Amino acid sequence: MESKNMSIRDALAKDMREPLIYSVVKRNGQHVPLDYKKLNATFERVIKGYEKEISVDNLIKEVLKNIYDGISTQELEKALILSTIVFIEQDPAYDIVASRLLHQRLFKETRSFSVADDDKLRHYRESFINSITTGVKNGLFDKRMLQYDLEYLSNHLSIDRDKLFGYMGLNTLYERYLFKINNRRLEMPQSFWMRIAMGLALEESDKNSKALEFYNLLSTLRYTPSTPTLFHSGFPIAQLSSCFLTTVKDDLGHIFKCLGDNAQLAKWAGGLGCDWTNIRGTGAYIKSIKATSQGVIPYLKIANDVVVAITRSGIRRGGTCVFLETWHIDIEDFLDLRRNTGDERRRTHDMNTANWIPDLFMKRVLEDKEWTLFSPEETPDLHSLYGAAFEKRYSFYEEKARLGEIRLYKVISAKQLWRKMLTRLFETGHPWITFKDPSNIRSPQDHVGVVNSSNLCTEITLNTAEDETAVCNLGSINLSQHVVNGEFDYTSLEATIRTAIRMLDNVIDLNFYPTPEAKQSNMRHRPVGLGVMGLQDALFKLDIPFASQQAKEFCDLLMEKISYFAIETSCLLAQERGAYASFKGSKWERGIFPLDTLDLLERERSSKIEVSRESRLDWRSLKDRVKLYGMRNSNLMAVAPTATISTITGCYPCIEPIYENIYVESNVTGEFTIVNKYLVNDLKSRNLWSKNILDKIKFYDGNLSLIEEIPSYLKEKYKTAFDIDPEWLIELAAVRSKWIDQSQSLNTFLKGVSGSKLSDIYFKSWKMGIKTNYYLRTLGASQIEKSTLDTTYGFTQKRNVDPIDSSTDTEFSKKSKVCNIGVNQDCESCQ
Repeated sequence: MESKNMSIRDALAKDMREPLIYSVVKRNGQHVPLDYKKLNATFERVIKGYEKEISVDNLIKEVLKNIYDGISTQELEKALILSTIVFIEQDPAYDIVASRLLHQRLFKETRSFSVADDDKLRHYRESFINSITTGVKNGLFDKRMLQYDLEYLSNHLSIDRDKLFGYMGLNTLYERYLFKINNRRLEMPQSFWMRIAMGLALEESDKNSKALEFYNLLSTLRYTPSTPTLFHSGFPIAQLSSCFLTTVKDDLGHIFKCLGDNAQLAKWAGGLGCDWTNIRGTGAYIKSIKATSQGVIPYLKIANDVVVAITRSGIRRGGTCVFLETWHIDIEDFLDLRRNTGDERRRTHDMNTANWIPDLFMKRVLEDKEWTLFSPEETPDLHSLYGAAFEKRYSFYEEKARLGEIRLYKVISAKQLWRKMLTRLFETGHPWITFKDPSNIRSPQDHVGVVNSSNLCTEITLNTAEDETAVCNLGSINLSQHVVNGEFDYTSLEATIRTAIRMLDNVIDLNFYPTPEAKQSNMRHRPVGLGVMGLQDALFKLDIPFASQQAKEFCDLLMEKISYFAIETSCLLAQERGAYASFKGSKWERGIFPLDTLDLLERERSSKIEVSRESRLDWRSLKDRVKLYGMRNSNLMAVAPTATISTITGCYPCIEPIYENIYVESNVTGEFTIVNKYLVNDLKSRNLWSKNILDKIKFYDGNLSLIEEIPSYLKEKYKTAFDIDPEWLIELAAVRSKWIDQSQSLNTFLKGVSGSKLSDIYFKSWKMGIKTNYYLRTLGASQIEKSTLDTTYGFTQKRNVDPIDSSTDTEFSKKSKVCNIGVNQDCESCQ
């Protein structure tokens, strides 16, 4: 072995045309020669099972490019990982090896010494017990964590489940989630999952058995709570909820109270959704000081600066989305908030914005009619009305304006305002398009208030009021982990949902609420948001193209079952724990379930909603049980973006199609290129995977349609988001929406710059009863690096982007119009 290592070393020295560096500094400060035998043995150990795919010699050669004389052992460990991830583009096996190297580094860090393989299980279990006791001792964990039988729980840690993590997932845990003191990690991944489970079972009567049940769900990656729960579960002050929704009154004291409340909510990791429609418009009269108002925009500037000033849990910058209804007199200025030109005092570059659009406006656009803008103090009830009642009252105010009985108003073309909305959306990515009437008409809680806005990521549609700040408690099912041997396991899905809903319900009682309004709302209504992620992975595993009728049928059946099991579980919890306080009079009690609300919306609009009402399960008997026993939760389902937790669990985010078949990942280690592992495996099985194919995939940005060698079936299966008709994605969303009581973080992928196409997409969304839309993603924003590309195939051509309406706007942000999948830091609350 020594002669082999020497030959490798000598060959590398010759190849690199420079002397090799031998000096390594150990943790105790001692300088020792670089041990090539140990280096080789390390790689030989971590590539076990992948010897055919991986070259140890190439890995060692890459390591020697990334070290220097006097390198520390810690930096050398990083160099081993860095040298592995650069090869991930060649084969997914390198991702597994990088994960093993990081796991090895983490294990050494938690124990402060190396451990032989045959003794790892004992040390792993000891490290779990030590992490809990140390956390409690240092005041970082709830003292009740010591009420558990730690020995019993440690004996049930399944350390082989660490192998489920890919490199990016384990690295995300390592950098941001694992418990540490003085920057030293004290938790291994299974210890982390067990701690989360324990934190969510603190008030269960049988803590140990429930913690183990929760752990077995979390550690198999079948379900993952949102980021605040992962941050704080088991803490003395455990703020576990994801997003908070507030409504601001037209009162100076209340405006600044809400800004202060939002600061507190952001401090404790909450993402914010805020309704500002009640604030009077620019030029409105203020009786108390006999002056005119500056409108809502200056306050939104302050709200923006609150976002900048507050970091969530001291880890991530604050995130908020502000909502304004389309009839507000300041709506045109609102559309300009994210522009890079104009008065900076009237720009908000650090927060998201969204239009809150009533159905009447969309009808006026279709009919090419006029639209009237009002100031809310003169039309105080408009914001709390929707459907036919809104239309009647709005027409009443228009007539008053015509007669001169309203002081401040403006009449404009509805179509021109719509055009400006879309132009700004394309130019800046904001404001998003969200719909007021479907959010209210389809809400289970129409009997106790109004849905005034959505949240930071537009999947939450809960009531808000002066004394109620809506709270959303989120978690997502990993659909990828429910596909077994090419078949979707609905039995496993049912078990996942039953445990997940219980965990989410526990969050409500365990949670720390930064404001009394948040606690009052959450304890009264007890809403949760069970979502999904890894839809694309599931379809890949099931061999179903995203853009196919089969995918639509799968989504329909899948979401029906999720809806059924979630509602049934909440009903069972009501039997055990009691119904939520505002259940009486709700749509649930009236026997109106999410599917039924399509008919309500259709009648309210007097227009057909082209969504199938087909169902397969016994909904009649479930409605009878709900009427008899009630529901534990006012709301149950919401599909959040999941960018962070999908990275941890190694699946594609949310309900998104794959964004690119090849892309660049970035983290603190560096940047590296990743090729769709499912595609690589399919190509391998057909003996088509090669460096030549890899270079072509790079050159064509993952667009397989331009690569002759790839079979047409695989081209269809691996279509990316921009190659799928966006109106088809709307149809899939509508199929899911009919089963969901809240909403979805639904992105629009636009290829090209057609304004009419963009209008058609959002009109289709509205016509199909969808409540909210999220980011607009444009093709021009996605471009992979090709620094390693063989130039035989040429060079990257940059795409030019033109405005939708050149007569209105000719300036475009040089920045991306969208946030690429996995990098939207604003929305980690929902992930």
